[in-house]
Amino acid sequence: MDPQEEFSGAEVQEIKSYIQDGDLSGAIERIKSYLESLENATLNIAVTGESGTGKSTFINTFLDLSDEDGAKTGVVETTMKPEAYPHPKYRNVKYWDLPGIGTPNFKAEDYLHKVHFANYDFFIIIASERFRECNIHLAQAVQAMKKKFYFVRSKIGQEMYSSKKKKGKTFHEETILEEIREDCLKCFRKENINNPAVFLLDCLEKGKYDYDPLQEVMERELPKQKRYVFLMSLPNISLSALEKKMEALRQQIWKKATLSCAAAALPIPGLGIACDLTILVKTMREYQTVFGLDEGSLNKLCQLSGKSMSNLKSVIKSPQVIGELNKEIVIKMISKGTMGAVMLAEHLKSSIPMFGSLAAGGLSYAMTYKMLKGFLLESAQDAQRVLIKASEDQV
Repeated sequence: MDPQEEFSGAEVQEIKSYIQDGDLSGAIERIKSYLESLENATLNIAVTGESGTGKSTFINTFLDLSDEDGAKTGVVETTMKPEAYPHPKYRNVKYWDLPGIGTPNFKAEDYLHKVHFANYDFFIIIASERFRECNIHLAQAVQAMKKKFYFVRSKIGQEMYSSKKKKGKTFHEETILEEIREDCLKCFRKENINNPAVFLLDCLEKGKYDYDPLQEVMERELPKQKRYVFLMSLPNISLSALEKKMEALRQQIWKKATLSCAAAALPIPGLGIACDLTILVKTMREYQTVFGLDEGSLNKLCQLSGKSMSNLKSVIKSPQVIGELNKEIVIKMISKGTMGAVMLAEHLKSSIPMFGSLAAGGLSYAMTYKMLKGFLLESAQDAQRVLIKASEDQV
């Protein structure tokens, strides 16, 4: 993509005005503030419903945790109070396992007060086997607070297995799924809850049924900062999730590069290259973590998939992606890409006027932009290959 295409909107106009006024320190602080607002945005997702419907399994799936490390699961109510489960890598993203409504400890009439409903950004209401009256009460309460809810009909895999066994040759999965979905919608409409978001899932079959559509709707309806951290927190279990992560990260590259540019243009010897290295190392490590290419994530994937580490690493084509990045490695990468950065800087001087008078800054911008864009693409492609390899059936 041409760098000029990324420079539009209120954010760039504000940063551009700082640079045109000669206030490079102001530009740096504004970009830092914006990036920190993305990284530090909090997200609290409530998962509720009757006991035994799969609330805890849902949380463990979206946090990519095992039952041993995540929310407790069981056929009886195991959640006695609202319990937060932070994302293992993004601690400001929390899934809240709420007690099941309708149990002796949490009766419908005082449920909302006891679980502190006002504290959450949106709600996942989970039901299994059949639609119940308490689902309507929960949905109405959430709507009354003017917050979003998403209704999840869980354990769909079990239902498909039972239907196939019962219907035999007349079984048609899409028909059964549509019947289940329509039954849920009918129950909501009967209580004047129009156009509810209904999703059919089986958390024991990750990525199947409405897994991707649910992610897409939650992402689309979140505020900008919360949308970014939500995307970063998604488990890497589908190509769609990897692509969305890459696009969200790509949109931030120009800010990182502009930060590098502004630092390089300040009259402080050595500040530019120091800023470049810090930005590059930090951001490249972030890419490794986001795409699950760090050692910890690969080890976990080995355990889940049954593949060896050497097997998974065999499909990683970029040597820079493997292992821990440090400043020495990045300096070697910079030396290889300097000529390309100079050529890009010349292009930027003519296509983006805000950098035309900042020769040192323009080169620093070009180098950072080029290296981050290339490393992001390599990381995303390697993550896709690793996911496909991990998903292959054992021979």
